[in-house]
Amino acid sequence: MRVIAGEARSLPLKCPEGLDTRPTTDRIKETLFNILQPWIPGSIFVDLCSGSGAIGIEAISRGAKRAWFVENGAKAVKCIQENLHFTKFEDRAVVLRQDVVSALSGIHEKEADVIFMDAPYDAGLEEPVLETLSRMPYVTQETLIVFEAERDRDFSFAEDCGFEVTREKIYKTNKHVFMRKRETER
Repeated sequence: MRVIAGEARSLPLKCPEGLDTRPTTDRIKETLFNILQPWIPGSIFVDLCSGSGAIGIEAISRGAKRAWFVENGAKAVKCIQENLHFTKFEDRAVVLRQDVVSALSGIHEKEADVIFMDAPYDAGLEEPVLETLSRMPYVTQETLIVFEAERDRDFSFAEDCGFEVTREKIYKTNKHVFMRKRETER
């Protein structure tokens, strides 16, 4: 696993030991960032269920102003901190070690530009996270939210949370679902 592009291009990243994390492959990460590139320079990037921190680190490497990393696992948090130190991105990162839903109220930004989440597939975190994000002041109609999920995961609940799916990118076994806050009627 490595950083694909930008300041830290080609630097190898550590991955937490064990089966608790499932790193996004370099190929899928490259496809994701080809889609996200217009939003990245100067952005506030939030990486939920960060694992090794590879997605948030890729965002910083490509020009994000700051990345927030939310991870509950001790081994994964240690890995994120080691990867941030190795890439020299510690000064542009905030690491929150806590449950993803509780951590959302601890993010203090005027606006988040991109929020990415790759939760364990069977955890069922997408809906509670989206419900909580709908109430966060840093989530605006300009904020792009991206979920990495199993290919057959249904996101019809997004509408009930006030979001609309704007795009899906489907891969062999998983997909990226892109969404934004729906415009409120006046």
